[in-house]
Amino acid sequence: MAAGLPDLVDCARLAEDAVVLERVYALGDLPRVQDLLAEPGGTLHARFAFAKAPSGRAGAAVAIRAAPQLVCQRCLQGFAFPVSGGSDIEFTNDGEAAASDAEREYFQVDGGMVSLRELAEEELLLALPVAAMCSTPQTCGHAPSLAAQAPPDASGEMRRPFSALQELLKKT
Repeated sequence: MAAGLPDLVDCARLAEDAVVLERVYALGDLPRVQDLLAEPGGTLHARFAFAKAPSGRAGAAVAIRAAPQLVCQRCLQGFAFPVSGGSDIEFTNDGEAAASDAEREYFQVDGGMVSLRELAEEELLLALPVAAMCSTPQTCGHAPSLAAQAPPDASGEMRRPFSALQELLKKT
């Protein structure tokens, strides 16, 4: 983020003036994303278009795009995962009001102030997969196949490491 630009903004004032803000954040500076990254490099581009929502509350259209280096959950290798997403949200000070209207997405604010970085980070987390996988299993990280990992023994049969456990279970 450029020096001198505030992170905490008054969402009601910005919505009243229909302000559009753009920010760029280093992915390594987003604490809730850090554990998902293979490498901390890269940036998150965020655009916030503030406006009054139909309910009269302050709202914003939030759009993000990034290409974080995620860790594949199959091969444990890093890979680029281009992502873009967006939401139309409404700001609220009252958590109960947000829970009563399931048609809209709400973002709870404290005293009418919102952190743009937290809002962008939340949108990125919503756009990322629960379990990141780089490609099809056959080419994923160029990992060796299961047959190559467990070679047959001298008799040509596949080794069964848990066969002794199976025999113990039969006895009980």
